[in-house]
Amino acid sequence: MITIPIDLKKECDESYPIIIGELAKLSFNRKVAIITNPKVGGLHLSYLLERLKAQELYVVTVPDGEDHKTLETIASILDRLFEHRLDRKSLLIAFGGGVIGDMTGFAAAIFQRGIEFIQVPTTLLSMVDASVGGKTGINNRFGKNLIGSFNQPKAVYIDPYFLSTLPSREFAAGVAEIIKMAVTFDADFFSWLEENDLGNLANLQEAIAKSVQIKARVVAMDEKEQGVRAVLNYGHTFGHVIENLEGYGRYLHGEAVALGMVMANRLAVRVGLLKESEEERIAALLERYGLPRYYRVVDPANFYEKFFLDKKSHHNKLTFILPHGIGGYKIESGLDQEMLLALLESFSG
Repeated sequence: MITIPIDLKKECDESYPIIIGELAKLSFNRKVAIITNPKVGGLHLSYLLERLKAQELYVVTVPDGEDHKTLETIASILDRLFEHRLDRKSLLIAFGGGVIGDMTGFAAAIFQRGIEFIQVPTTLLSMVDASVGGKTGINNRFGKNLIGSFNQPKAVYIDPYFLSTLPSREFAAGVAEIIKMAVTFDADFFSWLEENDLGNLANLQEAIAKSVQIKARVVAMDEKEQGVRAVLNYGHTFGHVIENLEGYGRYLHGEAVALGMVMANRLAVRVGLLKESEEERIAALLERYGLPRYYRVVDPANFYEKFFLDKKSHHNKLTFILPHGIGGYKIESGLDQEMLLALLESFSG
């Protein structure tokens, strides 16, 4: 037997800036393709183009919505990139919400084995969560974000200007992600959210900055989600099942996460991690922004089986992210099937 090692030890600094404020002038001495959708392009493409220069500049428009976050759409993006003769030195710009950011990052990861991209998020949810941390991917019939890669952007530019045209429902979906981070990582921030209205621009900018700081700190500690980064999925284990069962369209992602938080909170109360008074505080804050508080589980057994498509499950063992009080968390594994089915039954009435 002959063993020949390939020594690939290397140091790689993938640090990048997150700039919050009015979008600066951006200039690139290479080919650039903007990936966007008709809604964002119609509202804001001219604003971006006024601030952007490139050796060659192209716009690739894909259909809007979570139900288009598919391999077919990725193939169409790649086709446009090849048609425009982009190369390994080229750059992609994700210009839109979380769906656009996830697909652009994934396309960048696989086009000619990888090119650079930057994020210019235009929704609150993508500003505080989806654009930061390098998670990319697409959905399939088995579940959400099950195909993808970790691919860090070169920079993230968060300009609150884009929120001026954001529908109230989309705004609330982003607030759900802000609340999610406060519940699990920062009790003082949660109390601040209870006391301050995010309809106020100054408050909103402060909440964005605080949320991004929390996420950046967590990603820096655990880029590939081997530990603490999994806590950012609070509400997602339940929420992804809801999205899978209902189809991608009935609930926005942030709405599904809000429902998932409500369900996770009830589980946390049952296992003694959360007080009922704390559960109600979280529910009241979600309700203030018009987020849903109740989901009817039609078939608890089927819902339970869908848990096993979650990326945090290993060897048929389920993992749940639960709040431990407000401002803390516990990664809970090994909860028995009987307890989980009883929880789901409590939402079936």
